[in-house]
Amino acid sequence: MEIQEILEEALRRGASDVHLMVGTYPTLRINGELIPLSKAGNPNPEYIEKLVFGLTTPEQKELLLTNKELDFSFALGELARFRVNAFYQKGYVSASLRLIPAKIPSLEELHLPKVFSNFSKLRQGLILLTGPTGHGKSTTIASIINAINETRGVHVVTVEDPIEYVYPSRKSLIAQREMHLDTHSWEIALRSVLREDPDVVLIGEMRDYETIEACLTIAETGHLVFATLHTNSASQSVDRIVGVFPENQQAQIQMQLSNTMEAIVSQRLLPAVKGGRYPATEVLLATGAVRNVIREGKTHLLDNIIQTSTGVGMNTMENSLAGMVKDGRVSLDTALSYSLKPDDLLREVKRSGGATQEK
Repeated sequence: MEIQEILEEALRRGASDVHLMVGTYPTLRINGELIPLSKAGNPNPEYIEKLVFGLTTPEQKELLLTNKELDFSFALGELARFRVNAFYQKGYVSASLRLIPAKIPSLEELHLPKVFSNFSKLRQGLILLTGPTGHGKSTTIASIINAINETRGVHVVTVEDPIEYVYPSRKSLIAQREMHLDTHSWEIALRSVLREDPDVVLIGEMRDYETIEACLTIAETGHLVFATLHTNSASQSVDRIVGVFPENQQAQIQMQLSNTMEAIVSQRLLPAVKGGRYPATEVLLATGAVRNVIREGKTHLLDNIIQTSTGVGMNTMENSLAGMVKDGRVSLDTALSYSLKPDDLLREVKRSGGATQEK
């Protein structure tokens, strides 16, 4: 099979990822499970190299050969886009591809809580999407950005590595900048953002001191900022942001974050009983109590605030998981395997009237 045939097969079968590696048949991830394509060619070094370099431009190939790893995007005509991470392992070129559907799904299609629709109406502040890789953070943000695009005439600037979803022209003016193609560094790109007259800014990932500092500065100057972070919960996210700064700056960062943060959402995608995947979410909203806790560095109190603030749209991860078990969308065993607090989850399931053991 040629690379285009493999990607078309992935699209046809609803795969989320494609893996190319010497010694293993091209492999699809479908609903969280790895499925090898045994009908593909012999996965020897020559075949895998042909597949991987079939995704690159001459310039990208040169960068990959030089740096031994590269992030870029690949368009399968108008059918779909793929986010590609190409790398070397054991001396051989390999690649992992994430499928980015051509159509941006709505928040309703993603089965996300109604409170998410409020994020597209905000004029300023920082909204963080957190969670492990491959659990829908980028898709959720894309859905919110597209809701802005369809309802508001604003200037949106994105800085991504690489560009994932491509936004159609609607009411908003959207400029999408890709690392290595449109800019040479995160630091320079984010410094330039404020000179580009943005209303809304999407920063692909808060990955280090410079990008976190830039996020806070852009949000503090009256812009709406969306970003992702690889943390497991709201409290971990706050600690991670504050912790990257020297101790003598942390009080100032706590103040900045408390003033700018509007929401922190932690998200997981769980395999459903009837196929597909459903999101479980922890939602922290910036109430007065939350801002005070962040300002004072008492992040251990955030979990309790979330538990007692469901009336304003907040939700714990365990409550979200328990609701999915009660509705029969996911099994209890699956929910427990994704929970960071399984004892709390079992209590929530019991309280909500769900089954506390597998049939």
